[in-house]
Amino acid sequence: MQTKGLSEKEREFLMERLANGTSIPDDFKEKLFPAAQKEYELRYAGKMRKEDLLSDQDGTFAVPLQTEKIYNGTRKKFKDDWRNMIVFGDNLQFLKTIYKNEDALIKDKVKGKVKLIYIDPPFGADSDFEGSAGQKAYTDKAKDADFIEFIRRRLIVAREVLAEDGSIYVHLDWKKDRYVKIIMDEVFGERNFRNDIIWCYREREASKEFYNRKHDTIFFYVKSQNYIFNPDSIREHYSEVTIRKFKYLDSDGRKYRLRYKDGRNDPPEETEDTYRQYLDEQEGALPRDWFELPIINQASNERTGYPTQKPEALLERIIKASTNEDDIVLDFFAGSGTTAAVAEKLNRRWIMCDIGKYSFYTIQKRILTIADSKSLENPKKKYGKPAKNFVTVNTGVYDLKKMQELNREKYVEFVLGLFEVESKKFTRRGFTFHGERKDGYPVIVWEWKDSHHVDMPFLQSLHDTLGKSAGKRIYIIAPINAVDFVGDYEEIGDTRYYFLKIPYQIIRELHAAEFEKIRQPRSKSNINDLDNAVGFYFGLPPDVKHCFKKGKLTIKEFRSNFKDEEKGRAFDNFESLSMVIIDSHYDGENFVMSQCVFSDEIERIDESLQITIENHGDMMCIIYIDIFGNEAREVIKIK
Repeated sequence: MQTKGLSEKEREFLMERLANGTSIPDDFKEKLFPAAQKEYELRYAGKMRKEDLLSDQDGTFAVPLQTEKIYNGTRKKFKDDWRNMIVFGDNLQFLKTIYKNEDALIKDKVKGKVKLIYIDPPFGADSDFEGSAGQKAYTDKAKDADFIEFIRRRLIVAREVLAEDGSIYVHLDWKKDRYVKIIMDEVFGERNFRNDIIWCYREREASKEFYNRKHDTIFFYVKSQNYIFNPDSIREHYSEVTIRKFKYLDSDGRKYRLRYKDGRNDPPEETEDTYRQYLDEQEGALPRDWFELPIINQASNERTGYPTQKPEALLERIIKASTNEDDIVLDFFAGSGTTAAVAEKLNRRWIMCDIGKYSFYTIQKRILTIADSKSLENPKKKYGKPAKNFVTVNTGVYDLKKMQELNREKYVEFVLGLFEVESKKFTRRGFTFHGERKDGYPVIVWEWKDSHHVDMPFLQSLHDTLGKSAGKRIYIIAPINAVDFVGDYEEIGDTRYYFLKIPYQIIRELHAAEFEKIRQPRSKSNINDLDNAVGFYFGLPPDVKHCFKKGKLTIKEFRSNFKDEEKGRAFDNFESLSMVIIDSHYDGENFVMSQCVFSDEIERIDESLQITIENHGDMMCIIYIDIFGNEAREVIKIK
């Protein structure tokens, strides 16, 4: 804060306001906190400093990555121990996990090595995507300044994980592109702006109220002036006008045009000052900043059924231009997984992240069945190659059962990471501590296999052992059902013993923001709702009662093991059901989604829900998902 530009009266006015505890007028903001070295910037409520964001002052922090399953593990790998990744969870948490570079799954493998980031975020306003009966298919929850800040925070961390010679492409439509452009100038620097690419396409929808909107904008920025760009790899076919200029045929029937040796075009006849330019020797036209590519045809086998899916041809051009083989491509608004599919076919490494379960299973299916998808070189042929090995990962939402199956050492490492504790073994008065929090106080990881509980006799014994060395505060990490105290801490003498419970109970004193669970949609029309997850929680499978007969799946009961925190009660039957995902030809190993039915699409008959499953095999796998992303799996064998 500076006061050099203030008059004596203004200083007296401010001192009086500060003394009385009253607000300071907004017009003093520029005088007290002038913008540093910026000609212009976008200002709005809730805009956070980069330094505060990267130091987790927003309440969102790096969390451990939990491996769910490794697919195609025996198939061809990359040169090192790399596995492609599909990540379910909040993308800001995941980006911060990459940025901190401490998780064993990605340590020293991703940060600073991502050559290309492509994102196609929800556009921050009512979408043009039409649902049934002409209804808008989704409405983003984050509006105006909230949306801009939502994107900006992710861009800030994304820049930190990008390689020095890396690029980022941000795909937007007309609703918010001008605001995001200013934000990207701030984050990446205006001198690192390369193109606003216009993707032109044709659609059936038309309007007589304004000029028809038939394009999206893709902003192309680089991290430094030393960046990858391969123009020859994306040369375009010559236009019909250009091809007609090759109007001559030689004795072998090859088309050519005449050119002057000094560079002038189209001489009237062949002379010693001219040369022949053959059509079959030309590589095509150098790329322009507008792409004329069709959207995906409704009947195309490329279509996944995921709204907002982008064509593979679009991503092919971007990935070829800004990466080389073996490079890492990151998409943290992964959606239908087009980026992953194209990167796989072009022999690039890839990481996909999305907050939606529908996206998660759509991408998983797309990669597992990639051999049957179309070839990029010849769309009339199949790609024909099985996917390289990949891993599915959870971040911020964990399977409690899997965590309890870890050995003691891995268990301790995992939970210390959850609570932002530095792993650091040390002893006091013969008692072993496992780590130290950022505030400098020690942490104990309670042995969950122990028969005793974290109760008053345990605390008193610990306090007596430590004596004066206990200090003012000690943290104890333990499963919630092992802690006999209702409160968040217990005080003995001058020492507070804090309980970090698994699943986590909100402790306002320790975190900048309350923990918020990821919410899954109950309708396909809401799959692109913007959401922020703060903190983490452990999944508990919902309780399901069902039966299957003559192609009909009848759900008699569905209840979550989480309460409705807003209403302070348990959910009613079916109230927390998000979607049912089905593999109708389950092979007993790999789940490949064949049908996804959202809650609002399921037929209600009497007191039950009913789903028709056609063309099923001898074994099916059904996944029931609640609004928090918790899953209950059932394998049905057909007699």
